[in-house]
Amino acid sequence: MAKIVLTDADISINSVSLSDHANSVTINYEVDSVEVTAFGDSGHNFTGGLQNLSVEVALMQDYAASSVEATIYPLVGTTTTLVIKPLSDAVSATNPSYTITGAFLASHTPVAGAVGELSMTTLTFTGGTIAKATS
Repeated sequence: MAKIVLTDADISINSVSLSDHANSVTINYEVDSVEVTAFGDSGHNFTGGLQNLSVEVALMQDYAASSVEATIYPLVGTTTTLVIKPLSDAVSATNPSYTITGAFLASHTPVAGAVGELSMTTLTFTGGTIAKATS
């Protein structure tokens, strides 16, 4: 089984490619486990409940037109679509594409950093639906 080191992830937010400004991405996808154990059951039984989805992206800030700030600032308080692939290559079984639709962005820190540090913004998108494509 091949191992992968993320060096060329493909990240698109609101149809804008921001891969060249990102240095970290995490997709958290889970479904709540709801206990449905009834009298007479010999062990615990569970079923799937609500989906919980979040995406965290760390971006190096850039105020140029069509870059980080121009893309992110208007999205605060709204939903958008994100497309994330482990590699920038074509979508395949070994390079799946994850499309998150209806992801909500609650906050954005337009200016952050100390003297001599790289200005970064870390975004957390929550909710929405996820679809995985392999072709």
